[in-house]
Amino acid sequence: MRQGHKGRICLAAASAAALLFAGVFFGGNVHGETGNEPGYVSRLFDDSRVHTIDLQVEDWDGFLEQAGGETYIPCDVVVDGEKISRAGLRAKGNNSLRLTEEYGLHRYSMKLEFDHYEDGRNYYGLDKLSLDSSFQDNSYMKSYLVYDMMNFMGVPAPLCSYVWVTVNGEPWGLFLAVEEPEEAFARRNFGSDHGKLYKPDYRRLSDENADVALRYVDENPESYDNIFRNAKFHVSEEDQERLIEALRTLDRGEDLETAVNVDEVLRYFAVQVFVMNWDSYLGRTGHNYFLYEEDGVLSILPWDYNLAFGTYALGMTDPIRDPDVLINYPINTPAPGEVMQERPLYHNLMKNDEYFQKYHEYFDQFLKGYIESGYLEEKTQETGEMIAPYVRQDPTAFCTYEAFLTALDTLKEICLLRAESARGQLEEIYPSTFRQQLEHPGSGVDASHVRIQDLGDFDDLEEAAARKK
Repeated sequence: MRQGHKGRICLAAASAAALLFAGVFFGGNVHGETGNEPGYVSRLFDDSRVHTIDLQVEDWDGFLEQAGGETYIPCDVVVDGEKISRAGLRAKGNNSLRLTEEYGLHRYSMKLEFDHYEDGRNYYGLDKLSLDSSFQDNSYMKSYLVYDMMNFMGVPAPLCSYVWVTVNGEPWGLFLAVEEPEEAFARRNFGSDHGKLYKPDYRRLSDENADVALRYVDENPESYDNIFRNAKFHVSEEDQERLIEALRTLDRGEDLETAVNVDEVLRYFAVQVFVMNWDSYLGRTGHNYFLYEEDGVLSILPWDYNLAFGTYALGMTDPIRDPDVLINYPINTPAPGEVMQERPLYHNLMKNDEYFQKYHEYFDQFLKGYIESGYLEEKTQETGEMIAPYVRQDPTAFCTYEAFLTALDTLKEICLLRAESARGQLEEIYPSTFRQQLEHPGSGVDASHVRIQDLGDFDDLEEAAARKK
C-alpha cells in the first residue's frame, strides 16, 4: 500500500507549482517562439469547460452502417454555436473500430477535417481534429491525462478538451476533442518554417516493420514505406535522404545529438514509461507515435493513450493482468529484451551513460512536479467533477455511470502507486530491470487491491451491447 503520501493541496497552488516547475526546467516552448497563438487554442481547446459540437449529417444511419470503410462524408459542424459548412467526417480506429462494430455498438471515434472539401477552410486556424470515444476507458480520462503529462514535461503534444457531441441536435455523447498533428499542429509547435511530420504505421503487424521501429535498413527510400507512405506533408528526395541518414546515425549509436533531439526524447520516454502504454513504440506493435524531423534531427511525439495505464490486452495471447506486475514494471527495461533490442530510439540512447542519467533526472522531476506535488490528484478530481454530469447522461457510453466513478478512483490510485514504485526504483529500493526482479521476486509496491480492469475491459463492451438491446 502507499505510505506517507502528502496531504491534498488546493488546485490553484498545485497548478501554479506545476507550471512554475515546467517553466523552470523546460523553458516553455522548447522549439522557440512560433508567433501568435492560433485562435482555436483559447476557443475549442480551453479545457476548463465542456464544449459543444453538433454534427449535421444528412444520412447519419448510413454513416454508421458504412463506418468500417473509414470513408469521408460531408458534414456541417457547429462548434460552440459557430457553424463550419461542409467539413469532412469519417470514423477512425483499428481494433477499436472493429470491436465497436462487432459488439453492435455505434460509438465510433471520428475525424473532422475542416479543409477536406475546400482548401483553406478551418476553425480559427485548426485544420483537423479527432473525436475520441473513450474506447476501453471508463474514466474518460486516460488520453486527456497523458497529453497533460507530456505537455507538463515540455513535449509537443496535441491539445484536447471535452465536448458534448450531438447529431442533428440529438445527444450522442461525451467525447474528447483532440488536435490532429497536421499543419496547424506543426505551425503551432514549430513555426511556419516547420520540418516534416510522419505517423509511422505498419500495413500488417506480421511484417518485419523495421522502419516503424526506427531501425536503419539501407539507403533505399522504399525500405521505409511505413514512414514515407504516412507523411503528413509533401516529402522530397532530399527529405527522405535526411531522415534515412538520421536513422543511420541512430543505428550507429554515436553522435546521437546530431540526429536526435535527445533532451526532448528523454522527457517523452519518462512519461511514456510511467503510463505503462504498450500499444506503442515500446510495445510489441511499435506504433502509435508521430515522428518529427527538422534539419536531420528526429523527435518522437505522443499519440493514442486509450489503452495506457496497463490496460493493453488487444491481440495479446497472454495479457498481463497482475496489478503487482504492472504497477512495478521496470523503468529501466520497460519492455522484454527481444523488443528493446529492436527499438533503437530508446535502447541506443539508454546505452549512453550521460543520457541514461538524464532520463532518471527527468523521471525524478516528473514525479516531483506532477505527482508528488498533489497536482495529479487535484487535476483528476477537478476534471472528474466537470465531466461527471455529462457522463451520467451519455446515451452511447461504453460503461455505466457507476463504472465511471470507480474508474476515476482506480486511475488516480494507479498513478499514485506507479509513482511510488518508480520513486523506489529510482532510489534503488525496488528492482528497476527484469533481471533484478527475477533476482528479488516480490519486491516492489503492493498493488494487489487494484483492479486495473476497472479502467475498461472487454466485459464493458459486452454489457454495453446488452444494455442496447
